[in-house]
Amino acid sequence: MPFLPIDDQLAVIRRGVEKIVPVEELAAKLARSRETGTPLRIKYGIDPTAADVHLGHTVPLRKMRQFQELGHQAVIIIGNYTAMVGDPSGRDEARKKKLTAEEVEANAAYYLSQVGKVIDIDRAEVHRNGDWFGAMSFADVLNLCGKVTIAQLLTRDDFAKRMKAETPIYLHECLYPVMQAWDSVVIKSDIELGGTEQLYSFMLARDLQKDAGVPQQIGVMSPILVGTDGTKRMGKSLGNYIGISEPAYEMMKKFMQLPDEVMRMYFELLTDLPLAEVDGLLAGHPKEAKVTLAKFVITEYHDGAAAEEAASRWQREIGGDALPADIPVAAISRSELDGNGAVPAAMLLKLTGLCPSTSDARRAIQQGGAKRGEEKTAIVAFDEPIQITDGLLLWVGKKRFCRVQVND
Repeated sequence: MPFLPIDDQLAVIRRGVEKIVPVEELAAKLARSRETGTPLRIKYGIDPTAADVHLGHTVPLRKMRQFQELGHQAVIIIGNYTAMVGDPSGRDEARKKKLTAEEVEANAAYYLSQVGKVIDIDRAEVHRNGDWFGAMSFADVLNLCGKVTIAQLLTRDDFAKRMKAETPIYLHECLYPVMQAWDSVVIKSDIELGGTEQLYSFMLARDLQKDAGVPQQIGVMSPILVGTDGTKRMGKSLGNYIGISEPAYEMMKKFMQLPDEVMRMYFELLTDLPLAEVDGLLAGHPKEAKVTLAKFVITEYHDGAAAEEAASRWQREIGGDALPADIPVAAISRSELDGNGAVPAAMLLKLTGLCPSTSDARRAIQQGGAKRGEEKTAIVAFDEPIQITDGLLLWVGKKRFCRVQVND
């Protein structure tokens, strides 16, 4: 397949990218590739932990797909040996426990099944770095370690912080960035994809490639996608993630909770919609922009029909006035009822878990956000006796609701 002109390739590559290092080499590398008809080798490494693939993971994977569409070669590194070292940054709780080879391999198969939803996995090379690290002798390991100084390792941000805090750094952890960089030497990567926190490893790879007489790679780094809270990086442990294998409606509900200020980032990193159109959408009503965003992304990981149904259901059940299809049940003890089978309103909202405390319940009632019954009759007084029948519907705002069940 003929390569696009360099300027056209650069326009695709630069979208949603925070840093390219060294940027001055990129056009020349693309030009040589076009002249020789040789695709560039685009590396992305994944350590197969047990976490689901979420939209934060898809940012570099979508960039890899764009490189594939430009005619270049995707190379996925499954870090089955780096995964057994563990994450030295401490960012990922799932990676603090050392994984067994069997756990790593099971996770690798799971990862690849999800990665195939983002890139053309049939046209990608997939390598496990255990294929080369497992074949190394101890002399080979010593030779590799002799190429990196302690001073170089301590320029890595997380190691520097731990040194300053006098937190232990174990010797095997120091091998992690060296192993990640050596992967680039072995597979002869031209471009490595990842987040901006990977700069150290990307540059170490360039040093090792130069030493090995291999053309040096370029780091193409995307910004870190913030989670649904709008502040912290997306992560399952933080509960602020949207998984690509989640049901379409669950994805829709999470998209509709996004803070307005992160919308442009999500459009830029998770869709191919032209940015001029994005700006037009963001100039309109935020809710409509979120629906559009959600439908684009859900279509990619499910299909258009699922996206439309998820949007319609959200409008019926949450955006509109229709009752949700899956209303949770909250049980209260019969002993909480007075002689007439009633409970004071504020106490009832607390007992059902719709409010964490009676003071929170009183605020909800005062602000007009507490309702009861199928007709959503407003609760107007803190001590209003609410007659309890099994299946009574209670609401606090639009997103907290339950049916009451009385247990003996």
